[in-house]
Amino acid sequence: MDSTFKMKVRQCLAPLFFACFGVLGCIQAVTLEVKEGNSTCIKAELSALLFITYTTSNSTRNVSTSLPNSTSVDAASSSCGADGRPPWLVAVFGSGHALGLSFSTNGSFYSVTNLTLQYNLSDAKLFPDSNRSGVVTVVSASVGIWALINTTYRCMSPTTIRAGGAAVTFSAMRLEAYMPGNDLSAAESVCVADQTTTAAPPTSASTTITSTTGVPAPTPPGTPETGTFSVKNSSGTVCLLAKMGLQLNVSYVSQSQNKTVQELFNVNPNLTVSSGSCGGTTATLALTQQATTLNFTFSVNSTTTKYHLSGINLFANWSDMSDPFSASNTSLYYLQSTLGHSYMCNTEQTLLVVPALSINTFRLQVQPFGVTANQFAAAEECQLDQDQMLIPIIVGAALAVLVLIVLIAYLIGRKRSHAGYQTI
Repeated sequence: MDSTFKMKVRQCLAPLFFACFGVLGCIQAVTLEVKEGNSTCIKAELSALLFITYTTSNSTRNVSTSLPNSTSVDAASSSCGADGRPPWLVAVFGSGHALGLSFSTNGSFYSVTNLTLQYNLSDAKLFPDSNRSGVVTVVSASVGIWALINTTYRCMSPTTIRAGGAAVTFSAMRLEAYMPGNDLSAAESVCVADQTTTAAPPTSASTTITSTTGVPAPTPPGTPETGTFSVKNSSGTVCLLAKMGLQLNVSYVSQSQNKTVQELFNVNPNLTVSSGSCGGTTATLALTQQATTLNFTFSVNSTTTKYHLSGINLFANWSDMSDPFSASNTSLYYLQSTLGHSYMCNTEQTLLVVPALSINTFRLQVQPFGVTANQFAAAEECQLDQDQMLIPIIVGAALAVLVLIVLIAYLIGRKRSHAGYQTI
């Protein structure tokens, strides 16, 4: 094959190779900083892959894109938290698109309270044939990113956050808000996914979750056992059904160490008693294991005929606690599904309750309303499960196209080679 033809083949193959690497997670990283004068208050080093669903005149399409190298901080919208406003990191990219993170703190922890994604459907390159135009804004209040103050949040593992008809998957993330200096702190708060996998090799500064007060990391107890829990109404009929593995991530003051520690605690279904109540618009599930009581509250939105997990309360009085631990949040919006269906999420997900408490769920299926014959109704799967099914399909399709292009290039090359040996 002549050099011109080889160059054309390379030009055809290059975009496909980059697409394959993008799907597999080799997405370019960006560095973003929010400054106030010469001081940096928020800094993030991360990769982000965006999945967005939009409609055309006759179909629904899905598009994925990553934050480009040209992504920059919108100084007008970003803030260090002056004048009573929460700290905001707003990154802008492309033709009118933006990704924002807002933060809050209680003095010991900081967390991402909201993720906001704005995408411009008028961008015909990203949304071809869209039957709508203008900017769409979606918000997620269930982010699950938090860390000890004066430490860097680190999570190399992919973390997907759902917001409306879109999802954002972060990876290779290092982030800090309320920064004491202009660079990320050497001490790190490592996400649970990195603690239980080999997503990134440990370094001397990240083998434990430490801060300037020397808070040690919890020792991961392994994946919790899956248990089945139920609640019965006054007539003895099962009205709420749940199947899941639960892991509590609790920060409390240790009596023996006289400082705040973090501990992972697996709920053992064989030692747990379930109770609760069922109503028309509210249902509760209470799980009690020795000195630990965990309550879930589910609520119905009558206008949308959907339900969700709206509240979590934990009371624990463990032997090393200086005082009993209590945490509650009644404004949550997790595990949403439609009445008449169960909610299912086999993938591990983290439910942030308050900065001192988060819950990791495994192989979860729950139905708080409309249980019949002691069985789950048809399940609506979480976005995390759908994404895990979608990625192998995309990779397989991309590789199939790659093989086809190589085969066509080979056949064309052979034809040209034979043409060069014609009889004179």
